Amino acid sequence: MQWTDDGIVLSTRKHGETSSIVSVLTRDHGRHIGLVRGGSGKRARGIYQPGNTVSARWKARLPEHLGAYDCELTKAYAADLLNDPLCLAALSAACAVADAALPEREPHAPVFEGMAILLDSIHARTSWPSVFVKWELELLRELGFGLDLSRCAATGRSDGLAFVSPKSGRAVSMAAAQPYLDVLLPLPRFLLAEGRAGDREEIQQGLKLSGYFLSRHVFAHHGNKSPQARERMVEWLRKSQEGSLNG
Repeated sequence: MQWTDDGIVLSTRKHGETSSIVSVLTRDHGRHIGLVRGGSGKRARGIYQPGNTVSARWKARLPEHLGAYDCELTKAYAADLLNDPLCLAALSAACAVADAALPEREPHAPVFEGMAILLDSIHARTSWPSVFVKWELELLRELGFGLDLSRCAATGRSDGLAFVSPKSGRAVSMAAAQPYLDVLLPLPRFLLAEGRAGDREEIQQGLKLSGYFLSRHVFAHHGNKSPQARERMVEWLRKSQEGSLNG
């Protein structure tokens, strides 16, 4: 049993003296774990850095076995971001979210494609926070927990949308939201316009929105908390935005 696929390295942990267990998000085979013999060596460490893209070859005697990886590096995103702590934090956060959220061996091609776009955006330093929020919302949708931001849950109208219900995940208009402002989540405007990037406030709102529903629906096995790498990225981003504002 063997296959070859495009992949994004999500995590690596040491196994024994010289090997590693590697989690890779692949286009057609989903999040797939395998053994890398010699994975703790210097050359292999450079390949299996979280965030790197690879051409992944997986082989096992039976489909249900752990199997072994032999990968070729296609792009070293991690090494290129070593001098940019915020972008490196974003890279780590995306990998941690995908690794924690996606079931093993279940294909989710839209998540893979969206993450590839996100990696390019982080690498190019172009509006990646907005892309990050949209990717997390796509991840929720793929897992069956998509938000409905098309029309107001109370009135059915598509104008004046400003909030999201934390219970239903549906949009609520400004007019209908008045009695419930203390419990509703703000709906950032950039999510209502295709191709639009968010400003500082909207990015924070977007990360809070996607983070809330990920914690509620997806990260139950983590105590309803998002991965620490994501929390660090959110804090890094908040401080960097405050610094830019104060400067």
